Parts: sequence; structure tokens; C-alpha cells
Amino acid sequence: MNRTLPVVRLRVPTDEDAWAWHDLFDDPEVMEFFGGVSRDVSSYQLSTARQRRNAAEHGFCFWSVLDEEDEVMGFVGAQPWPQDWGPAVGEIEIGWRLGRRYWGRGYVTAAARQTLERVRETGVESVVAMVDAENERSVAVTRRLGMELVQRFVTPDLGREGHMYRLSLV
Repeated sequence: MNRTLPVVRLRVPTDEDAWAWHDLFDDPEVMEFFGGVSRDVSSYQLSTARQRRNAAEHGFCFWSVLDEEDEVMGFVGAQPWPQDWGPAVGEIEIGWRLGRRYWGRGYVTAAARQTLERVRETGVESVVAMVDAENERSVAVTRRLGMELVQRFVTPDLGREGHMYRLSLV
């Protein structure tokens, strides 16, 4: 089935977006594959600041995703893999997280396709997605984007199986 994707807008996260991200992600279901625990707002303040730096330095970041009414739904974007472990060291990671009320409507796929175009324009040749093996919704997004499973790994922090997917942008 090839459905029409919704219209979304991507914006470099603002200071205020840290509060929106906190509110949207303060949900055990949203955080299920990220340790299952809410984070305090200060962690999102650091995240949004890091994404502003990424946008300035690289031309891409984890953007805040806005709906038709300019409400923040979460983030989708790309960044240099921020960890010092795993198969993605040195790679550009594409990632996403939306508030639960926005799931299942095509927002992530629409925003991820915009992300891929923007990242391609900066000269990046490929991206990876690091996905918990049990996160069926995110695995489905990687398929819709045409990504291929290239490696399985175990996360050192949670001891969970992860999958690394890759997509060539050239």
C-alpha cells in the first residue's frame, strides 16, 4: 500500500522544544526501547543544545518535527553517532522519536524522507539507523526508507539486541 504521507515541517530545536520533548517522551511506551524511564528536562535541554550545534557544524541535526498546526510532535533527523561504542562509531545516524499520540500516521516516514534529502545535500554518502531488535515500529520505518540490515549487536548499557540498518545516499 502506498499512502500519501502527511505534511510535516522540520526545525532546528529551540530552547522551548526541550520542554515539549520532555512532555512528549514522559511516557513509558515512548521510552520502552530507551530504558523505559523518563528523563528530566535538563537532559532534553542538553539534547536540544547539542542539536543546535550539530545543525551549525554539519547542516543537519535531530530536528523538531512540527505538525500542520506547528505543534512539536517529537524529533526526526540525523547526527554523527554520539556513542563511543558499537558498529556505528564514525557513522551518521538517522533517528526518530515521536509522542505516542502521533504514532501510526506516517509522520516519521515523511520527516525521515525530508531528513535523507537534507543529509544527501550535505555530501554524506550513507546513513545508519540503530534500532532495538524488538522495536517493530522503527524496524518498519527502516523498511519504508529502503534501509538494509547490515549488523546485529548488543547494547552495552541495556544488554539488548540491536540492529544496524544502512542506506546509501549516492
